[in-house]
Amino acid sequence: MESFFGWLIILALGGSGLASSVKIVNQGNEALVERLGKYSGKKMGPGLNFLIPVVDRVAFQETIREKVLDVPPQQCITRDNVSISVDAVVYWRIMDMEKAYYKVENLRLAMQNLVLTQIRSEMGQMELDQTFTARAEINEILLRELDIATDPWGVKVTRVELRDLIPSKAVQESMELQMSAERRKRASILTSEGERESAVNSARGKAEAQVLDAEARQKAAILDAEAQQKAIVLKAQAERQQQVLRAQATAEALQIVTKALKGDANAHEALQFLVAQSYLEMGTKIGSSDSSKVMFMDPRSIPATLEGIRSIVGDGNQHPQSLSFDLDKLNR
Repeated sequence: MESFFGWLIILALGGSGLASSVKIVNQGNEALVERLGKYSGKKMGPGLNFLIPVVDRVAFQETIREKVLDVPPQQCITRDNVSISVDAVVYWRIMDMEKAYYKVENLRLAMQNLVLTQIRSEMGQMELDQTFTARAEINEILLRELDIATDPWGVKVTRVELRDLIPSKAVQESMELQMSAERRKRASILTSEGERESAVNSARGKAEAQVLDAEARQKAAILDAEAQQKAIVLKAQAERQQQVLRAQATAEALQIVTKALKGDANAHEALQFLVAQSYLEMGTKIGSSDSSKVMFMDPRSIPATLEGIRSIVGDGNQHPQSLSFDLDKLNR
């Protein structure tokens, strides 16, 4: 009976030792193995791994994936002595598991304190306005400095982002007053620029209107002068045509008179009609005159007029006084 219990104890110890010699490491993790309290240089990767019972043990196991370190807000003093609250986010990963475990006791706490120190240092070198406008530059500086400082720990800092930059309440109030004054200043500048542009546009519009008015008056004067010139030309042409017609009428009348003196009956009647028409026109003019109201016309003066015309015109081959003229037909 005692031997049976002994075998059970041996089997139990052997089973527990066999179980402790088998270790499973998850994907993305690594483990450090110590042999008799000393790092053996063995790293266990993902999957099934075997250890020597009692001799080997897993000293440290951690993920090699990228991790996030949330840095809590802290008070910083800028170069112009302004208090500001800053918090950040750091992305990092373990590149060398041995250094991460044996070079520093608490890696996360060490990194957090290092980030806080670097943030205070960089904020102390800048003024308040620069911290708001140069955030990307601050992130690059912090990334470079932290990557260099954590390299002995086997850590790679991949990214640093400042999240919030919050000045004190008094500074915020003064900044709001400054922003309000700046907005009023910009509004005044924009208003003055608008008024100036309006005045310039108004003056330019008046100048262009005056130019257009002057051009219109010039064109009107030119058109008026051209119209007057055409009127003068047309009037001269009309007068010349009238003189030509008068000359033609006179020539035709002289031809009629000449034919009448030569005894042409038709020409004699036409001549008598022309003389009568001349008397009527003369009477019309005399009647329309203000100084003459009564006109006496003697039909017997027409033959005398014809006799005078005969003495003036005459014939080209004989003396005018030798021409005979039938005064009885004129009297009839």
